Amino acid sequence: MVSKKDLLIMAELRTNARETLTKMSRKLNIPISTIYDRLKINEGSLIKKHTSLIDFSKIGFYTRANFLIKTEQESKEALKEFLIKHHSINSVFKINNGYDFLAEGIFKHIKELEDFIELMDSKFKIERKDVYYIIEELKREAFLSDRQLVDVILKECE
Repeated sequence: MVSKKDLLIMAELRTNARETLTKMSRKLNIPISTIYDRLKINEGSLIKKHTSLIDFSKIGFYTRANFLIKTEQESKEALKEFLIKHHSINSVFKINNGYDFLAEGIFKHIKELEDFIELMDSKFKIERKDVYYIIEELKREAFLSDRQLVDVILKECE
């Protein structure tokens, strides 16, 4: 079970991971040394990775899409490796309910996305796929980013 202190620290990190420990300490009323220790202890377990969210359109990648993919059993492992290694795929998830994978792709234009789909179709035995273009991002990476909701989350953990 995660402590309330750890959840408060995580919420603060998810709001602004570049905030200094001094500012975080003042906001949370937790000593800097405790925050530092908790971060070191949770590194690699509770904290999987430090990363930045990027507006890809600002660097010329205007097309984003989610793919739901169902493949034949013998193609599953090879397709998984293809998706994981492909430079245009941002995230890959193993899922259920009639599909094998959910993947998010980021492309310069629709043409590159269509070329990716053709390549995937030619290399693997795809039984079914649905492509959903992302028109507008409304909310992303917001869970546990509001320390006001830590008590609610703690109750749900019990």
